[in-house]
Amino acid sequence: MADTLTPVLSRGWADERSWTREAYEARDGYSALRTALDMAPDEIVTLVKDAGLRGRGGAGFPTGMKWSFIPQENPNPKYLVVNADESEPGTCKDIPLMMANPHELIEGVVIASLAIRAEQAFVYVRGEVLHVVRRLRAACREAYEAGYLGADVMGSGRRVDLVIHAGAGAYICGEETALLEGLEGRRGQPRLRPPFPAVAGLYASPTVINNVESIASVPSIIANGAEWFSSMGTEKSKGYGIFSLSGHVNRPGQYEAPLGITLRQLVELAGGMRPGPDGQPSRLKFWTPGGSSTPLLTEEHLDLPLDFESMGEAGTMLGTRALQLFDETTCVVRAVLRWTEFYKHESCGKCTPCREGTWWLVQTLAALERGEGSESDLDLLLDQCDNILGRSFCALGDGATSPISSSIKFFRDEYLA
Repeated sequence: MADTLTPVLSRGWADERSWTREAYEARDGYSALRTALDMAPDEIVTLVKDAGLRGRGGAGFPTGMKWSFIPQENPNPKYLVVNADESEPGTCKDIPLMMANPHELIEGVVIASLAIRAEQAFVYVRGEVLHVVRRLRAACREAYEAGYLGADVMGSGRRVDLVIHAGAGAYICGEETALLEGLEGRRGQPRLRPPFPAVAGLYASPTVINNVESIASVPSIIANGAEWFSSMGTEKSKGYGIFSLSGHVNRPGQYEAPLGITLRQLVELAGGMRPGPDGQPSRLKFWTPGGSSTPLLTEEHLDLPLDFESMGEAGTMLGTRALQLFDETTCVVRAVLRWTEFYKHESCGKCTPCREGTWWLVQTLAALERGEGSESDLDLLLDQCDNILGRSFCALGDGATSPISSSIKFFRDEYLA
């Protein structure tokens, strides 16, 4: 099973002081930047397109295509914004990546900025993770001192500046337009689209917004080529990714593997399910493929490939590959109620379906969990979900309905009990 893992982003995590510039350079760090400086911006975009890198933040949109949407004839400055506001329940891959290997992200930021002809980049970090903010700022200083950032990147005459911005700690700021509002100093609430960020994003200028892992994957593509990257993964979901296993497994943690690996293989890598009361491995009851806002799956889906297409066909999403595993000791209704309470708390309140809908979802679920509900409450829940889904201002409302509708589909009897 060992050859299943593909340590690229996580390759140096165990090195001594792996987060320093010296340790990163010892792993051939910043060599991809030297290569990129000899390439035309459009060549970099084409290479990333050919590699088939898709966004690693949830939606899976092709990264190179997103870069190519930037209107270069627009006289305004171009901006690159990295979304490091990781706050989805169960999602925990970007924070360890930034802690153990911040320079890979910075190198990716510089290369991506060159590709879209941006001279200013931002990393928007969740405000609560102060240790990550400090580590990124220290790495940023080291990169400036070595000439990887600044007015004359490695003597090329090209300029790339980077700001590490600490957000105010709101789940909604993971939504890209709410993130831009927060970055501009306003309350983090989603914007109406169009115009899309590629046309009028940060400071009404063309802006590319990418996830941490998407940007950190770019240096390896530049260094090793598009064919190397696309040789991993599946036909439409190429490359590798970090899978975050949490919950009832023996060794929870980050497992970097090709897209298309199955949960059964990952659970084997994680030492199997935790022991039950009889000392035998417990049985998997349900799991989330991409954090709590993706519809949950059950034991029967253990052998599905974890890629964008297979998850879509199963009625869910690959999302952020945050695999939360629950054994038979877990009450589905209780778990779903906890997630829904989170969405109710984190709703920004801008639109009525989400603001009111999540409140009513919590009331109905809480009554069921206390044993005070009735069978008609299940239809009421599904009706509430139907009134939120596709009608809220951003995807938070949609995400809040996913665990409810999918859990009723698979565990209706448990709700009735």
